[in-house]
Amino acid sequence: MATIPLMHQVDTAFLRRLRARDERAWFELWEAFGPVIRGTLARWGNGRLGEETLRDLTQDTLAALSDSIDRFDPQRGVRFSTWLLAIAKHVLGDEMDRRFAQKRGSGKRGTSLDDAWMGEARVSQPDDEYERRVMAAKVHAAIRAAQKRAEFVHFEAYRMRVLESKQGREIGELLGVSEPTVTRHCQRVREALREELSVAIEQWSYTDDERSEPSRAGLADDDAGFDDALGEIWRAQEELVARDIAERDAARRRAGPGGGGRAGT
Repeated sequence: MATIPLMHQVDTAFLRRLRARDERAWFELWEAFGPVIRGTLARWGNGRLGEETLRDLTQDTLAALSDSIDRFDPQRGVRFSTWLLAIAKHVLGDEMDRRFAQKRGSGKRGTSLDDAWMGEARVSQPDDEYERRVMAAKVHAAIRAAQKRAEFVHFEAYRMRVLESKQGREIGELLGVSEPTVTRHCQRVREALREELSVAIEQWSYTDDERSEPSRAGLADDDAGFDDALGEIWRAQEELVARDIAERDAARRRAGPGGGGRAGT
């Protein structure tokens, strides 16, 4: 049975890069978790937050994370993703306080994001939807990285095998290569995916429970099991993205021209 090598250092190189304000590290974080935070804020807003507000709040969440990254302590046993969720909830609470204050004509300021508030006892508990999105974000970071490494034909062969469930002979006919060549292409991409998944888990996993998620999801199984597990997560994420796009389009239609900004409801 194939295994995914998992790193067990608490203060990973990626966390140190975030603390050093490495722009590339912050871009990687935004690319992976920005859509997760935006989708969570949209669910919390229950259709009451416009697209521009959601974008602003997502940016505010990552900015608050940047301001407080030095205080993140993995030894508390709190997941990084759960801590990020707590910050998003705090940012949304500040936005609701601001709107309430505007309606009342007062100048109430939002509460500060201090160390006590970020302690384990006060952290928001994620629901299953959020956990699925976080896991999918890690997997998709690995998929993007592997796609950049692979030749187009190699990755396309694997994509058709895993996402479209095409047989090797059919893929070979579509790509103009032999069936054994398709098998070799898929194996190369699969190996790259396993390596990149290890990197993603190392970067964003700080507890034993997080590190065991790939195994629980079937991503430490043999090749067939790995492909099945990856394909399920891949397809589910594409459905989430499609749903988010549909919800954004619907929100734009409801808001009308010029609507949906932070100043609105």
